[in-house]
Amino acid sequence: MTKFLIADDHPLFREALTGALEKTFDDLAIQESENLEKTLSLLEQDDDLDLVLLDLHMPGSGDFYGLIRVRDLYPQLPVAVISGSDDAEIVSKVMGFGALGFISKASSSKQIAEAIEQILEGDTYVPEHLIDQIENLSEEDQALASKISELTPQQYKVLTFVHQGYLNKQIAFELNISEATVKAHMTAIFRKLGVTNRTQAVLIAEKLQLESAAL
Repeated sequence: MTKFLIADDHPLFREALTGALEKTFDDLAIQESENLEKTLSLLEQDDDLDLVLLDLHMPGSGDFYGLIRVRDLYPQLPVAVISGSDDAEIVSKVMGFGALGFISKASSSKQIAEAIEQILEGDTYVPEHLIDQIENLSEEDQALASKISELTPQQYKVLTFVHQGYLNKQIAFELNISEATVKAHMTAIFRKLGVTNRTQAVLIAEKLQLESAAL
């Protein structure tokens, strides 16, 4: 049996992708998740999957945090990013952060199936027109990703609000937690990122292009 997890917040896309994959792969079992929290929960219950198809922008995932977190927790689990953003810099970071492939949502069902088959055979995949544009991840980005991977999803949410300029009181209201809990998260965030203040934390968030809207 072939087992996939489709992690994407658009139900119509998940449905369409499932239908396309069922035509290509025999004896296929597909799980679905609509946010990072559900994705991590499913992986905790069953990480014996052949492939995770991960959207960059689903809630909780930010631009790269979801990919970095999944790869850190499950380094042996194959992950392919499937996204509508096919900028060469983004694709370079996706591959540098550990994805085995980048599949554009603009691809046809046949192209998506062929890309997945290539990944399952042990190769990496990026769209042909981007192959010559992929650059190696810088040492700085590698170091930043290593730090970001240590943040829990809740700490990542706090960091995202800090990136938006929220005060502790506002973050507490948005997450329905106490200000003391926010302060505890901030202390942990500073320690894990190796910084001493909010400004430095925001700079790290900006370098990894954390998306403020994707909570």
